[in-house]
Amino acid sequence: MTTNPPPLWTFWQPRYWLLWCGLGLLRLIVLLPQKQRMRAGSLLGKLSYHLAGKRALIAQRNIELCFPELGAQDHLALTHRHFESLGKSAIEMGMSLWISEAEIERLFVIEGLENMNEALGREKGVLILCAHLAGVELSGRAIMTGLPPLAAMYRPNNNPMLNAIMWQSRAKSISELITKDSIRQLLRALKNKQLVWYAPDQAYTGKNSVLAEFCGIPAMSNPATTQLLKASGAALIPFFPSRLADDSGYKVQYLPIVEDLPSDDPLADTNEINRIFEQHIRRFPEQYYWVHRRFKGRPDSFSDPYETSE
Repeated sequence: MTTNPPPLWTFWQPRYWLLWCGLGLLRLIVLLPQKQRMRAGSLLGKLSYHLAGKRALIAQRNIELCFPELGAQDHLALTHRHFESLGKSAIEMGMSLWISEAEIERLFVIEGLENMNEALGREKGVLILCAHLAGVELSGRAIMTGLPPLAAMYRPNNNPMLNAIMWQSRAKSISELITKDSIRQLLRALKNKQLVWYAPDQAYTGKNSVLAEFCGIPAMSNPATTQLLKASGAALIPFFPSRLADDSGYKVQYLPIVEDLPSDDPLADTNEINRIFEQHIRRFPEQYYWVHRRFKGRPDSFSDPYETSE
């Protein structure tokens, strides 16, 4: 069973003081108008690029692999824009903690709600298929009104205070946080006709992993979506948040129910899910989470694309 982290006031030790300073600065930035918040996030991202070390190299390598049609200068420029997006995402975590419901309503445009209503009308669980994208911390608060309780999987952070902050942020919109290893808890939520936010877009090297294509590149992937859909009878709804180009707000989209999944071929299903991710990623490439080693853990017959990034 997932347990709540301790309250923030318990992290009074000196090793957390720098994080407290950062949290205080974040609180001040959130008080600014939206475009100024995003400018601050952009500056933070530019700074983090120069401090990121191997993570910057990993992001650029992922971009080189997934966008071979671009030249070297374009790869570098996209990497820089990605880090600016990461800086904005840090500000958005603070926004998720502190801005009002009225401001959430002003900032977000929601499209495709009829697709979600169709899924809810089937009186089964709904598996909300998402990826690690910009605006995802805020999007839960934007969609929670009028919907059944929302559960979500998450990976606990190694820093206990940062984990508590992220928990508080997500608890604003999510009624049940499920750790990444608690598949039975996730399946139980679906069988109880809940909505479950699920993001199987990152590298997965577990027992049942499959080698599927991600942006045309073989990548170790998680085929559990097929099992979850078969066991629960849930509807699969792709859901994608995006940050508007002028930084004035956000758009979230519910795509139509994916009717041809699950099949009897988990690999084919995983390839189809990755293609759904790719379609959105190519529209907003800087807003995807490229600092993750998406192509790690492949069989020995494949070269390690990150050898020079370590």
